[in-house]
Amino acid sequence: MEVYLAGTTFYAIPRDMMEVERERERKRGDSSCRHKHTMETRIASARQTGREERMEICLAGSVSRPWCVAERERERESKEEREIRLADVNILESFCYVDEWQTKAIPYLNSFMLDSGAFTFFTQGKHVNWEEYIEKYADYIKQNDIKLFFELDIDKLVGYQKVLQYRKKLEKLAGRPCIPVWHKSRGLDTFVGMCKEYKYVAIGGIVSQEITRDQYKHFPRFIATAHRYGAKIHGLGFTNLDGLTKYRFDSVDSTAWLSGNKFGHIYQFNGKTIVKHNVPAGKKLKDSKSVAINNFDEWTKFCIYARKYL
Repeated sequence: MEVYLAGTTFYAIPRDMMEVERERERKRGDSSCRHKHTMETRIASARQTGREERMEICLAGSVSRPWCVAERERERESKEEREIRLADVNILESFCYVDEWQTKAIPYLNSFMLDSGAFTFFTQGKHVNWEEYIEKYADYIKQNDIKLFFELDIDKLVGYQKVLQYRKKLEKLAGRPCIPVWHKSRGLDTFVGMCKEYKYVAIGGIVSQEITRDQYKHFPRFIATAHRYGAKIHGLGFTNLDGLTKYRFDSVDSTAWLSGNKFGHIYQFNGKTIVKHNVPAGKKLKDSKSVAINNFDEWTKFCIYARKYL
């Protein structure tokens, strides 16, 4: 979890984990002494990592809505002005879909994350030579200086041991570490090992419901474990609005802003969260392009808020 407060670094333990610790100590007894020691130890650990506290929310799926980003560049001629327009935007895109306009925008974005797109590519029924796919993926990463990119978490297709081989090859070709993606099938020990070895890790299986809603309660332990070893943690596809304040991931991504066009509603940022306004029964959205631009901008406002306060 990272939170910027008026430019001052604030070190904090996720509130959920504090509650968990208090409950544990109440059951054990001797709450005052043990709880104080546990919290002081974790606060000291957070300070040692030097992490500034904030959450980044990346908007995924923008490749199909290029005008949303283009609108932020409209009537801007100089590079400096363009940076002002795009500097607030966070985007996550799949390598399977990434387009030329996104590539050109990358240097001006606040944050850009690249998913391998490997599983999507496979499920489209296309024949995949994974060795060649990795080479193309790594080449794009190097050419565009991508700092944050995910491994090919295709355990279900090739097995975890092969994924490890592909990870090693990807990192060698890209010349930098990827973000490994933990899945339940890998086991808890593997997650701890990832946190020890990498500065950024991710949890997958949320969108596919490999991790069910009733299992979200375990997120604080994963987040605390990552932070204990000085690693950031990304929740792939996690944008449950209540969950964002309850489970303090360092970053998450969402395609929720796209649903306005699909299901007929308009999003509005109310200063603290996103509010959804449904189109009245029997009515339809007339200008889907304007709706997409509005929803993109309102979610971007929420991203800015999250960067400061979540």
